[in-house]
Amino acid sequence: MPHGIGGAVIRHVALGGKVVVVDGADMATICDRLEQEPISNLIFFPGMVEQAIAFLRERKPKVRRIKKFGALADLFNPKHIAELTRLLGVPYTNTFGSTETGMAPASAGTLAAGVVPADFGKSDSALCEVRLFAADGREAATGEIGELAMRGPTLFSGYWGAAEATRAAFAGGWYRSGDMFRRRADGRLDYVDRLKYLIKSGGENIYPAEIERVLVTHPGVEEAVAIRRPDAKWGEVPVAVVVARGAAPPASELEALCRANLAPFKCPKQIFFVGQQQLPRNTTGKVMRGELEQWVLAQP
Repeated sequence: MPHGIGGAVIRHVALGGKVVVVDGADMATICDRLEQEPISNLIFFPGMVEQAIAFLRERKPKVRRIKKFGALADLFNPKHIAELTRLLGVPYTNTFGSTETGMAPASAGTLAAGVVPADFGKSDSALCEVRLFAADGREAATGEIGELAMRGPTLFSGYWGAAEATRAAFAGGWYRSGDMFRRRADGRLDYVDRLKYLIKSGGENIYPAEIERVLVTHPGVEEAVAIRRPDAKWGEVPVAVVVARGAAPPASELEALCRANLAPFKCPKQIFFVGQQQLPRNTTGKVMRGELEQWVLAQP
């Protein structure tokens, strides 16, 4: 199960709670449950947000109760968070974790309902130890990007039948999450991106989420995905695939927006516009970046 869902289900069952399994993003069934039962934990994934918002706007369900809504806020368009929380009438839980960690190692309360969030800063959770490690193995300095590692009583013991993967995950006695963060001077944590999505361009590190967060601030952008493209001079460079909100805005506007908010080497070298259904996704709605990179290579 993806990012924390397995852990949430196991905890709920262990406490004697009821778990409802829905086959896919069946919004009619989900809304039925929202109206009929008190919900302890409701999570949507990025790939189903558009469908969820459209359905909730039309049906306007009378939500009985939602105790906790959302996770992984950093992976969502802030405008989507504002609209979902407005439609459901509940704040968004500002946490970051995974199934492997059990409890979320980074959390910071909630994001107000109906408000476009501008700050996703989080704090180390109290019941575990959290460290950020730089690529050379030392602890990352304040302001430096590092891989989030943790240890604590809720951490999993290893991957079933995968001893090598388990050893790699627990290098140095810490569970290495593969998620990159930056620690602020006040001690809070800012999510950067997944380590495996890193783009190395001319020796510089570029994290796709940095580009994506800038692009989605444009009112004409619904979703943006930054990926790598091979380049003879720089090794690889970032390009962006954008889903427009209505008519596609001029690419020049998006390029100017990036130049105003990003270092020159981080600006996408090309922008492609696609329909929402053209983004390849897995069963949980996550964009399959590898397939999207192959699509970009096939474009004239």
